[in-house]
Order: sequence, then C-alpha cells, then structure tokens
Amino acid sequence: MATPQIAVNCLQKLNELSDINIQAVVTQPDRPCGRGNKITPPPVKEYAVSNNLQMFQTESIKKDEELKEKLKELNPDFFVTFAFGQILTQDVLDIPKIATVNLHASLLPKYRGANPIQRAIYEGENKTGITTMITVLALDAGDICLQDEIQITPDMTDRELSQIISEKSPALMYETLKGLYNKTLVPMKQDDSLMTIAKKFKKEDSFLDWNKTAQTLHNQVRSMTVWPSAHTMFNGKSVKILKTSVLDDDIQNCPAGEVVRVTKEGIAVKTGKNLLLIKELKPEGKGQMSAYAWSNGAGIKTGNKFEQIQIQE
Repeated sequence: MATPQIAVNCLQKLNELSDINIQAVVTQPDRPCGRGNKITPPPVKEYAVSNNLQMFQTESIKKDEELKEKLKELNPDFFVTFAFGQILTQDVLDIPKIATVNLHASLLPKYRGANPIQRAIYEGENKTGITTMITVLALDAGDICLQDEIQITPDMTDRELSQIISEKSPALMYETLKGLYNKTLVPMKQDDSLMTIAKKFKKEDSFLDWNKTAQTLHNQVRSMTVWPSAHTMFNGKSVKILKTSVLDDDIQNCPAGEVVRVTKEGIAVKTGKNLLLIKELKPEGKGQMSAYAWSNGAGIKTGNKFEQIQIQE
C-alpha cells in the first residue's frame, strides 16, 4: 500500500525477489497534476500496471468494504505500507496473518506524522533515518522493528534526502519481513517521552523572516524545495528562494533583509546573525535562474532590501 515516487523503489526491489510474493498493490486514485491539471496516475500505480501486478485504487480504504473483502481473499502474511496517504482501521489491520508493517522516514519516536523528511531538515538535524514498525491505530506509535540512520549534510535538501530514503528502504523492509516471518525479530516499544510530531507545512511556513539567523533561513530553504518553496518579497513581487548557503561574516550596521553585496556567487543578505547567500531563485512570473543573473536584470545593488511577507490573520 503506497502512492508516491519515494515508495516505487521499495516496491520494485521487493517484487524482484524470489522469496517475496506481492499479491496486490493498493494505491490512491488518479489525481489532477501539474499546470494543466491533467489526470495523472500515482507513480506506484504506474509501476504496478507495467509489471502486471494486481492493482486496486481507493478513495478511502476504511470505507471500501468491497476492497476489504478482496484483500481478505488473498489471505496475505503482511500488508506493507509506505507513504500510502490513508489511515488504516483496525478491521484492515486484522486482515494479514502476521502484521501490517509501515516504513516511516524518521528515527521514531522522533518526527511522527506526515512530514518527517522536511521537518528534520527544517529543524537543523544532522541525522535522521528510516524505521520499520508494526502499524497500530495511534499515529506512528507501533513497536519498532528495525532502523537505519542517515546523516544529513549541511546543504542537503528535502529532495536529496528523499532519494536516499528511497534507496535505503527496500533492504530494511526485506530484512524486517524476513525477521518477522521467521520469528527472529522481536519488535521493541517506542519511548513516548522522546516523541515529536512532524506537522505538514502550511504556505505561511515558507515566508522568510530576515530577523532569524542565516542558518535557520538556510535550513528553511533546503527543507522545502519540493513544496512550498521559501518565499520573500522584492519591490512588491514574490521571489522564491531555491538555493542558499551561510556566510560566517557578519555586518552590524544594516537592517535584516538588506543586500550587503552582489557577486557572481550570488546575493548576500543581512540576517539576524551572519549573511545568507542566495544562489538560485525564481522571480514572480519567470523561470528558475541564478541569483546573479536576476540581480543584473533587476538592477539589484548593495543597500536594496528584501521585504517581509505579512501573514494575514
């Protein structure tokens, strides 16, 4: 049971193993996608169809009694879930003979919830990981099967971290299924006192507050390259900030948000602490470009100021 691209590699690798029999794939319905809102199948569906796997789509598995009956007929050992995007009810969890195993993109109990990849980067973590767990009704609270740690490098983006997680997930899931099947793996309870929640981003989370430190803003930018992209304003128009780095030198005698210098490397902006070097951006109504190219076209110079975006109450 899965939906987005990040889960395809796990499905593919499990499907290629001789001792794993994938009886069916369950995914979300086709959705409008892109600028033209073209109805597009989920990546997991595309893989399932192209590899002749039995495939079901449902708006809500907890309400889909027909699908539940079909899954019962399969008499599976396991359900495997990875970014499925729907909440499972107890009658669904009761179907597999052994367990429902979920792959979660954090080192549980940290970052339970829907947005663990982006939140780990946003919060400035230097490590995260993946966890296989036994699914229960409470949010990501089931017993931990196995974990694999991943280092977050200083400039790693959410997109890059997602790729690493996609690459690492098949081996951890296979080891988990084999261990549970052979009864050589004993899941361990989570320490709820260490639990944190990874809330989904809202659009206002993307607004850059230049009074924050350059490191905080850099973490914000690289955590949301997929969505919603960090935003600021210049001359009343929105500018998406796509790639940055932190400069250790600090300038004391200018306000936060002011352009300190413009070079071929980018636009250096004063923050609450140190400078944020903007390298790539996307101005309103234009495509992605280097900050230096934009500065030439827009006439950006020292002393110009990026504006704060006001959040409407």
